[in-house]
Formats: sequence, C-alpha cells, structure tokens
Amino acid sequence: MTGRRRYIVVGTGHRAQMYLNAIAGEHRDDAELVALVEPNPGRLAAHLDRLAATGFDVTAVERAHPDELEAVVARTRADRVVVTSPDFTHATMVVRALDAGADVVVEKPLTIDPDGVRAIAAAVERSGRQVVVTHNYRYSPRNSGLKQLIKDGAVGRPLSVTFEWVLDTAHGADYFRRWHRDKANSGGLLIHKASHHFDLINWLLADAPVSVYARGGVRFYGAEAAAERGLPDRPPRGTHDGAHTPWELDLRSDPWLKTLYLDNEGHDGYLRDQDVFGEGITTEDNLALVVDYGHGATLSYALNAHAPWEGYRIAVNGTEGRAELEVVERAAVLTDAEGRVVVDPSALPASTTREGGERLTLQRHWEVAQEVEILSGDGGHGGGDALLLADVFRGPGDDWLERPSTWVDGVRSIAVGLAGNESLRTGLPVRVADLELGVEVAR
Repeated sequence: MTGRRRYIVVGTGHRAQMYLNAIAGEHRDDAELVALVEPNPGRLAAHLDRLAATGFDVTAVERAHPDELEAVVARTRADRVVVTSPDFTHATMVVRALDAGADVVVEKPLTIDPDGVRAIAAAVERSGRQVVVTHNYRYSPRNSGLKQLIKDGAVGRPLSVTFEWVLDTAHGADYFRRWHRDKANSGGLLIHKASHHFDLINWLLADAPVSVYARGGVRFYGAEAAAERGLPDRPPRGTHDGAHTPWELDLRSDPWLKTLYLDNEGHDGYLRDQDVFGEGITTEDNLALVVDYGHGATLSYALNAHAPWEGYRIAVNGTEGRAELEVVERAAVLTDAEGRVVVDPSALPASTTREGGERLTLQRHWEVAQEVEILSGDGGHGGGDALLLADVFRGPGDDWLERPSTWVDGVRSIAVGLAGNESLRTGLPVRVADLELGVEVAR
C-alpha cells in the first residue's frame, strides 16, 4: 500500500488498544483515525481520553453507534474498518463494512459459525473489497523458526503433528469471567482461542483441514463442576470488599480495567468480573481433537484452560526426523500476601522448579538432537506484533515464510473449530466440506 489510509475502529474493548496504539504511534504516517464505533459511550470515551493523554489529537475523530456504520463510512470516506467487537458480531460488521465500500481488518476469529462464513464470502464476492484476518502467532520468532525448519526440509515431509496448549488459572480462567463464557458469543475456545492455534498448524503444514473428530466439555469451571467438587458459595463477581480468592478479579485492582469496564457498567450492564464457577458457562474448558489434513498429515490437539502453568508444545514428525517447540510463557501462577494472583512472570521466585522460556529442537534420523537458535526482537510476542502491524498498516511484501494471511486463511483457521463444534454436538467425525462454507479451503 502507498499513502495514508483512513481508519474506523469498531469495538472499543481491550482488544482495540493494540490497533489504536499503532495508529497513534508507530503507524501515524500510515493511518488516520477518523471514527470510533461502539455502543457503550463510556468505553469509547475512555479510549479517546487515553489517546489524548498521549498527545494524540482526537478532536476530529467521530463517535458513533454501530447502527450508524454505513453512514460513518460515507461521511469519513474511510478506506478501512478495523473490527475488534465481540466475536458474534464479526460477520455482521464485516459484511456491512464491505457493502459500504471499505476494506476490513478483522481481529481473529473471522466469525463463529458457518452462516457467518457464507455471508462474508458472498459480501467479498459482490463488493470486490479486501478482508484481512490478523494472526500474530505466525510472526512470533519461535514459530517462524519452526516454519523455517519445515520449509527448509529439515524434517522431510510432515506426516503428523502433536500440539498441546495449556492455559493457566490466570489467563485461562479469565475467559470464564467475560462474555466468552457463553459459547453463543464466542463459538467456544475452539473458535475464539484455538483459531490462533489451528492457523499456526495450517501455516506450518501449508495445508488445510479435511476432517475433525472432537471430544471435550465444561469439566472444571461453571456451577455444575463447582457443585460436584463441593466448592462453597461465592460472590457473583470479583469486585467486592473483603477477602478474595485467587479465582476472583477485582476490577478496582487494575486502573485501566476499572476505567474501561467497571466505570461504564451503567451503559450496558456488562460485567467483566463474573464468577468462574457461576451459572451460564457453556464454553468447554477441556478439549481434544484429531484433524486430518489434505496432504496426508494428522494433527493431535489438546487444550486445557485450568493448568497451573501456561505455554505450549508442538512436535512435527516427518520423513527425515522430528522438530519440537516447547514454550513456557508462565511457569506458575502464585498469589501475593493478600491472596491476589501474581500475573507478572518476572515476579516469580527463582526457586520455581519449572523453567520459563522457549526451546526449538531438531533431531534428524541417525543424528543427535540439536537446539536451534530463536532470534527474538523487541516488543510483544518477541517482536512479532510489530511485524504484523507493519504488514497491516503498510502492506505485506515478499515473505519467504508466507506470514501475511488472507481472509481464506481466516476461514481455514476457524474451519477446524467449526467442524470440531459440530463433532462435539454429534459425537461423530465431521468433514469440513460438509459444512458448505461457500469458499474453497483446500490448498
């Protein structure tokens, strides 16, 4: 891309911050913020106040309700709409923005159900506009290092992949405090969270899923699981006076969360700090999948959302050997003297028996294992976020590792979760083609 693009951001929850920071900072010469679109006026104002405090001029930025999106696109002559609203709104917002004449950048997941995919596919076809789905895991140096080994043929032709992702009791639990706890809002973790993971595997294999068999359920969080374990009654939310348990989030303990959510509950009644063992949780917290790929590889995938540590392990088995990536993002979740969760990895004691960090190992047949250096940069995800934002705001160039993703890649990333959710419902393997998504996902 050349020239400065005019941007609208739809949805001003926490996720919008990365894009707004980029527009106000590193990509100020590439992007102009012309409008924020959000149904909660308090959260919208909080983001504008935050930008203004950095010296960014917000006087010309329009404020609008989502019902006005088409009119705002027309008035501001916007080039692109960034969609960071809740997952269940993505398809509607993407389609409306395309039909209004703007390109779209949508935070993952692209959408949460087959109907949403079909609607977006039809809108792309009739509008001729562009949709970009952001997948920052491709840009993380450790994942790029694994991709490099595979592309270089170090393991030969990939035949199978095992992938375990563990979310800890700080990060994992947080999905069950928010709107994500209701699967109707998020598609469950197979869509909301694991679309990152499935895109990573699709990209590593340069392939697309063909069939999925899934098992799992709500086994740890929620009222039923709490009753089975005999847990005592708890407050319905974490923000309250008196003693707290590590499962609670008191919004008053984080100034930005307090500003963004607690101070603005009166506008829409949304509670950001719900009890993780309360009623209404339908999102699965334990999941296991077997996925067959078009070129013959098989993925064995597992996700746990209540582990005592956080990270992931990927192993790629090929005709010439095996590559393993092990990542410990947080070695333990501890509590301070007041019983509050310690979420800063640097605050963990040196005596913890699990080591943090990352390791990429290659072992070819008939050879000893060798550790492969991971070249990390500065910033989020080892510098990966900066590379992603550069591709979003300046446009991607030639990339040997094929990190920039298309909207069809966005479909491929949720296709595993869509088929997985159907498999969970029926108890049977599900072919992706039988979902009739309205776009060809095979590679």
